[in-house]
Amino acid sequence: MSHDFFSLTAIVGFLVAMMILARACADEGLFEAWGAVVARSTIAAPVRRLVFAVVLAAVVTAALTLHATALLLAPVLLLAARRARRATALAAVRVANTGSILLPVSNITNLLAFAATGLAFVQFAWLMLPAWAVGVAAELAVVRFWFRRDLADDPAPDVVEAPSVPLFPSAVVVVVVLGLASGAELWVPAAAGAILLGGYALVRGTTTWRDLYEAANLPLAALVLVWALVVVWLGGTQAADGIDDYVPSGDGLVALVVTALVAMVAANLINNMPAALLLLPVAAAAGPVNVLALLIGLNVGANLTAIGSLANLLWRRSIPRDVASWFTFHAAGLVTTPVVVVLCTTALWGWTSLVR
Repeated sequence: MSHDFFSLTAIVGFLVAMMILARACADEGLFEAWGAVVARSTIAAPVRRLVFAVVLAAVVTAALTLHATALLLAPVLLLAARRARRATALAAVRVANTGSILLPVSNITNLLAFAATGLAFVQFAWLMLPAWAVGVAAELAVVRFWFRRDLADDPAPDVVEAPSVPLFPSAVVVVVVLGLASGAELWVPAAAGAILLGGYALVRGTTTWRDLYEAANLPLAALVLVWALVVVWLGGTQAADGIDDYVPSGDGLVALVVTALVAMVAANLINNMPAALLLLPVAAAAGPVNVLALLIGLNVGANLTAIGSLANLLWRRSIPRDVASWFTFHAAGLVTTPVVVVLCTTALWGWTSLVR
């Protein structure tokens, strides 16, 4: 599976459209309303509040990409966290990475690999569902254990009036997700949703052209595109020789786990997007389940180090420095991430063995 300039441009364009859509949702108060619902429904129950925050982060990640969770949702969740702000902050970024394995559109690595799987949108989600559920549950367990003292001492948040959930932005998100699942070119429903909700927010005065332009982050998009093109070029040179020696060709449990772990290591050496471009041709030759295992390593494995995912860097920019540190991120990541990768891959192997 190879990518040319036009296919990579379409993928980066999709990501830009989704970030504009997510910013319009945030400016319309959608994330704030959901965060208030979490706070009001979990008064005096810090563990349950963390559970609700994790579930919300997983859903937003799946529907609006992990960047929306890391950049826009995470600060909102902190408003209700009280003393468990460190737990909530770490949960947001870890679930952003792990929760992005569910849909082909949840992560740019998934977009790069989607065509290589030969699967339909719904088939992809169906096969990934158990691994996604296991991964999100594992991340909840990790954060709950890591910050158990914070959660034990966390006081109840102040009771505030929860704003009503904005119906129009919610409806647009649902329609966009349905459009993505319909088989249309992925950038089409994403662009339509961004234009519709962005225009709606502009007319209402809840956002500005500058806000939407900043959300698009076109310089970063251009950098990602150039970076991807360079990696694709390198993949066709002698520099990529020998990569296939590290990725097994079978689809048994051991082969899938090795594939995921190799992807995890690669993601944390060169970032998960270029790692996907380099490893994808080898995994695709072994079959669709191997590609899904590769994505588990690339996405879940990105929780190992800061360089693993662009979402990690965006998250760090969106979170106050006195709340979360790279030391905590790396300490938790190094101890737990390989285990979560193996658990998710085992769930993938077991499920695909039953349904395929």
